[in-house]
Amino acid sequence: MGQKRIRYAVIGQGYFSQAAILPAFKSAPNAELTALFSDDPQKLAELGERYDVEHKLAYDRYDSFLASGAVDAVYIALPNNQHCEYTIRAAKAGVHVLVEKPMATSEDECAQMIQACANANVKLMVAYRLHFEEANLEAIEIAKSGRLGDIRAFNSIFTMQVQEGNSRLRGDLGGGPLNDIGIYCVNAARYIFQDEPMEVAAFSASREDDRRFDEVEEHFGVVMRFPDAKIATCYFGFGAADQARYDVIGTRGALHVDPAYEFVTDLAHELVVDGKSEKRVFKKRDQVAPELIYFSDCIIQNRTPEPSGTEGLADVRIMRAITESARLGRAIAVERVVRRARPDRSQEIHVPPHSMPKLVHARPPSH
Repeated sequence: MGQKRIRYAVIGQGYFSQAAILPAFKSAPNAELTALFSDDPQKLAELGERYDVEHKLAYDRYDSFLASGAVDAVYIALPNNQHCEYTIRAAKAGVHVLVEKPMATSEDECAQMIQACANANVKLMVAYRLHFEEANLEAIEIAKSGRLGDIRAFNSIFTMQVQEGNSRLRGDLGGGPLNDIGIYCVNAARYIFQDEPMEVAAFSASREDDRRFDEVEEHFGVVMRFPDAKIATCYFGFGAADQARYDVIGTRGALHVDPAYEFVTDLAHELVVDGKSEKRVFKKRDQVAPELIYFSDCIIQNRTPEPSGTEGLADVRIMRAITESARLGRAIAVERVVRRARPDRSQEIHVPPHSMPKLVHARPPSH
């Protein structure tokens, strides 16, 4: 494209956008925050002034603005049920798309997004921030190295107490613990095992006296069967104390990553091999700026980004099977998405952390 900086519009100004996406642009030298979209005038005014953003627009101007040529890419941080629509509309305008996970709420929507971007010859990347983060990439390398022996099991817990009234508790927006945090467990199992599950069995449950869970499930317990007799178990939910960890267990040792998925704290490893323990702390860093740097470079260099739409589809397909298994009360076979690309240490990009900014009409999901 002959450009050194890719101009972005950030679509949606909720908690994660304000806490992680907007501040990340200052640390991405090849990305420029050019436009903000929201239907909240106060958000547009305050955030626009804070980050010196030229264009501040309501959603009804999305198509006309993208058609103007004022931006090269969008970062879609809207509720999950809107990812497909806004991706397709961006693609039709010839604008590249970086979209938050889960990629969409169904396999059909994922396929539509992939096809729309391919037809328009624009880049599509799903925002798996941990694919660029050192602690998780190092965990992959340890699992592959043989230090743990043959990898046999993966176990993960990701829970939080989501506050009543939070949008993550709205079923009509594609909320719920599976889409919001369960995807981290599913994706981590796939990149640790370097493979795709063949079958899933799941249970979901909700307390009847807790009205937070009138529209979405409170929690899930999931078992995924992988090739070579590997088993992954996951528990995730919105009604338990904060936990965000996983364990990788082999024939000689185990790796405990705790915390594993957070973006506001240090992450940590405990490696136990043949009874000897090693601990390592990975200091907090900006996890979104690496995505912006990498995706912008893919646009500039005309390279296919990874994690791609196919990576997003793989997780959504598994999550659909989890939902179906919980509903039917039996194991569900998973049609495997062929994945040759997996995250590895070469994707690590180190960016120092930023301080938590003041939020405008937004709040963290948990206390």
